Amino acid sequence: MLATNETVEILDRAEKLGQMVLASETYLDYVQAKRQLEEDQEAQGLIQAFQDSKVDYEEVQRFGRYHPDYNSITKAVRLKKRDMDMNDSVANYKIAERNLQKLLDEISGLIANSVSPQIKAPKDGAVFQDTGSGCGCGSGGACGCAS
Repeated sequence: MLATNETVEILDRAEKLGQMVLASETYLDYVQAKRQLEEDQEAQGLIQAFQDSKVDYEEVQRFGRYHPDYNSITKAVRLKKRDMDMNDSVANYKIAERNLQKLLDEISGLIANSVSPQIKAPKDGAVFQDTGSGCGCGSGGACGCAS
């Protein structure tokens, strides 16, 4: 592909947009929340305990309800996840992450709609949200769905 003046201008504008995102309050809040989470030893312990319990949970899921420890392990995983999610550092990080994702989705939507309203853009963290057809494949029904 040859670099035309138009292509260079688009790349320059994309770079400026990226710099604006990196300088935004939303991004700076995300970076601060991430740093706080990484430095919080209690939160790191809760995250590690949850990840360790997921190993047992995945083993149990292979057999489903027929595994003798199914109920106790699934309950333990849910409790560890709740403990992890209730930690202030984890909760603040998830909020900041969600806000940053929302900002990026809004920017993607604006760019896509400026090209054509037919272009799909991420919404709520997902690339192709279903709008009620029962399928989100975006193939226009080629897969056999009602899209």
